[in-house]
Amino acid sequence: MAQFKAEPMAESIAEPIAELIIEPARIKLLIVDDLPENLLALSKIIEQDDRIVYQARSGEAALALLLEHEFALAILDVMMPGMDGFELAELMRGTERTRTIPIVFVSAAGKELNHAFKGYETGAVDFLYKPLDIAAVQSKVNVFVAMRRQQNDMARQVEALEKSRCELQVMKDELRYSLQLRDDFMSMVAHELRTPLNTLLLETQLRGMHLDRGNTEAFAPDQLRRMVARDGRQIKSMIRLIHDMVDVSRIRSGKLSIRAAEMDLSVLLHQVVSDLGPQADVAGSRITLQASGSLCGNWDDFRVEQIIINLLTNALRYGARKPIDVGLSCESGQAVVTVRDHGDGIALEDQQRIFAPFERVGMNTVREGLGLGLYIARQLAEAHGGTLEVTSTVGDGSVFVLRLPLETSGARVSGVDC
Repeated sequence: MAQFKAEPMAESIAEPIAELIIEPARIKLLIVDDLPENLLALSKIIEQDDRIVYQARSGEAALALLLEHEFALAILDVMMPGMDGFELAELMRGTERTRTIPIVFVSAAGKELNHAFKGYETGAVDFLYKPLDIAAVQSKVNVFVAMRRQQNDMARQVEALEKSRCELQVMKDELRYSLQLRDDFMSMVAHELRTPLNTLLLETQLRGMHLDRGNTEAFAPDQLRRMVARDGRQIKSMIRLIHDMVDVSRIRSGKLSIRAAEMDLSVLLHQVVSDLGPQADVAGSRITLQASGSLCGNWDDFRVEQIIINLLTNALRYGARKPIDVGLSCESGQAVVTVRDHGDGIALEDQQRIFAPFERVGMNTVREGLGLGLYIARQLAEAHGGTLEVTSTVGDGSVFVLRLPLETSGARVSGVDC
């Protein structure tokens, strides 16, 4: 092969061999020579489908490419005008980004000039003399391409291992949280069941004692009605707790069903408010309802009733024995139910947390319940295609807003401003 001749060039340029779509898997190589014919000849020797070769006709152009790309090998011509190959190599070894790139020098000068010794001093891995041995050049380049590919494969494996480690840690954290949640849940369930069961047990023991002593006066009609009422309240409390646990299980497994049928939301609200009147009296509160006329749509009346009961029960617990206002309206194609209390309010950072399962605010003042009511209520609202949100100011109570869509429910509105 003819020896490459080094002749002065005008302005240096840098460009890839061809304008190809660079695939991430390709290995990048850099060749630097001030003569275009030398660049073309060398690129033809080393180019293959699994790599892409970049060319630079000056040290400055090479530095620009080195800062932009990750190269597996740099082949530098020693004798270039301006910055020669040795100076470029020293700059590469002094820069963090490029100091590990293998360097091979190419020189047309005779061996007697001892350029190879200086090249190795600057950190070169090899030194080649022109005219080049094509097979030797290809073999050496193939070695460095293979080494870079192995490095890339190893880096991907390390990255995959690190990702797996992170995923495993996330799974461990989730498992730990689930176990803690399970323990807390079982503790709360035991506490919530213990209270009504203990009451029933005491009532049963007391009645047994009266029977043993023949004290029939303890079972007079008035006394008996009070006993039955107390038993009913405790049994309903346990049934409600069991229903909540079943609903949570259905929600999490995606098996919660909505059986929509035509219903009047105004009638339902009047019924629920009336049913909760005695509970409001016990809580020292009063529930007022503003819902004139009727608002009919296709919803699951049992589930909607469950939402309203959960909202009102929550308001009675946290309403500080103050009045509770319930309203019904129609806005932008939606039925809107509002439940407003005048309690201590909810801090901004807690306003979304209260809709998570087993979350309760005000644990120091309110201890009953599993913290499932609002979670279930929001899930039921969303199952209808609606929403449940809260706005609250600390010290000024809270407003829970339930919105149920009318567009797909075949709604009929009468007496409600829509």
